[in-house]
Amino acid sequence: MGPLHGLTILEFAGIGPGPFCGMVLADLGASVIRIDRKEGPPGDRREFIGRGRRSLALDLKSPAAVAAVLRLVARADALIEGFRPGVMERLGLGPETCLGVNPRLVYGRMTGWGQEGPLAQAAGHDMNYIALTGALWSIGRPGERPVPPLNLVGDYGGGGMLLAMGVLAALLAVQRGGQGQVVDAAMVDGAALLMAPIYAMKACGRWDNARGTNMLDGAAPWYDTYECADGRWLAVGPIEPQFFAVMMAKLGLDAARWPNRMEKSCWPALKAEIAAAFRTRTRDDWAAVFEGSDGCVAPVLDMEEAPAHPHNLARGTFLARDGAVQPAAAPRFSGTPAEAGGPPPLRGEQGGAVLAEAGFSEEEIAALLA
Repeated sequence: MGPLHGLTILEFAGIGPGPFCGMVLADLGASVIRIDRKEGPPGDRREFIGRGRRSLALDLKSPAAVAAVLRLVARADALIEGFRPGVMERLGLGPETCLGVNPRLVYGRMTGWGQEGPLAQAAGHDMNYIALTGALWSIGRPGERPVPPLNLVGDYGGGGMLLAMGVLAALLAVQRGGQGQVVDAAMVDGAALLMAPIYAMKACGRWDNARGTNMLDGAAPWYDTYECADGRWLAVGPIEPQFFAVMMAKLGLDAARWPNRMEKSCWPALKAEIAAAFRTRTRDDWAAVFEGSDGCVAPVLDMEEAPAHPHNLARGTFLARDGAVQPAAAPRFSGTPAEAGGPPPLRGEQGGAVLAEAGFSEEEIAALLA
């Protein structure tokens, strides 16, 4: 009974940011119906990015299947799709057709480059999109090649999460008496938006264009990772002076020796001093020293350690189900709690039930599923 309970969203099966958006909306309580292709692998219960859905498998090259989808569109609150521009139109399921059937429909479109522009029809992946925004350029050490931040910035933060926010904003507009509309969520736009604070610092003269020379990109001694005696790592981020003083005290170092610590000329010597101190003990020793303090020091955990950390256990940040450790639903709601939905459906697993709820007869269902 999450905050989106009662909303119905059609998700056209895809990869990456589209399914992530569908997972977020399903976790928040929406009824998400995934339209799968008729042919292909049956699916995997451990592929939890598909959790909380029901699956209807159709051959969208069939006019009968397209007509059936339009009947579902007429009952839906929103639709999300992640094809290249023009694909849905060629299927007979473009925005003009769907909004003609349901004027209150929110039509969410997820692409890398957007619905128009010189690159709109080009293939690409997360790294290509963030490369055009300055984000990829800005991540890495000085004199070294840019480092891909997994595919978090383009696919998920600037893609799926932004599409979810756009769909929710458009749904709110409909509830306030507006009409349905198209949400054009492009990963290149979203990645650029995520860079807004960095561009703002650059505009104010507080950020250099050179990679690995700034306060938040690993150059500053108080915002970097440090190796410990056992070869494991700590994340160190005491930016504010009072937090920096706590860190230095717990390291047995004198913060007063560095009154000009914000000057970049001080950074190499200060970083060497801090690094030498952290190398004297193991990661977990230091984690115990800093636990609960304002020193802003945390152990860098791998993907096997993170779910077992006491703080994550206390909050239920992760859950284990169907043989897979997975993040729990977020954020938290006091009155309408979100919840990670049931296991991912196999291809077409609940297709008959979905069609029956939409008013299809037994004969129609049999013909469509055949």
